[in-house]
Amino acid sequence: MADALKPDEQTAMIGIGEYRVGSFPMMTIGLGSCIGLTLYDESLKIGAMVHIMLPDSAGRKDRPGKYADTAIPLLLKELAEKGSKPKSLVAKMAGGACMFEYFGTNLNIGERNAERVRAILKENNIPLKKEDCGGKVGRSVTFHPANGGKISIRRADGTLGEM
Repeated sequence: MADALKPDEQTAMIGIGEYRVGSFPMMTIGLGSCIGLTLYDESLKIGAMVHIMLPDSAGRKDRPGKYADTAIPLLLKELAEKGSKPKSLVAKMAGGACMFEYFGTNLNIGERNAERVRAILKENNIPLKKEDCGGKVGRSVTFHPANGGKISIRRADGTLGEM
């Protein structure tokens, strides 16, 4: 099975506001309104994954991976340090669910997160190749940079997906 993990290959767990860069498997669990964003460089077979919680930092510097406006530039910088060029990158994202529907649309943080990520990717000329966003169910995402940038999604309703 080509996409099975090697027994000695560890999956990096990425919590809220955290990120990783490399060719090893990466996973983030419990994405509700948060966004799991991956950037992948096919020529180098490396990627980056971040668990974004909010659309804008409003100048906060505490955890740059927590906010879309600081996380994406951070990933681009770290990938560039590994030899990646922005024009070689493709993005995929998952999450952005509406977890608090009963409060009305003002609190649809998931939608605001997804919109902000799309805008920042567009500003940086990085194509958003695929997305699995919205709805009302949380997701867990596993990213395999060494396996063509494949992403596996497990939704809270029990359904599975790939992108």
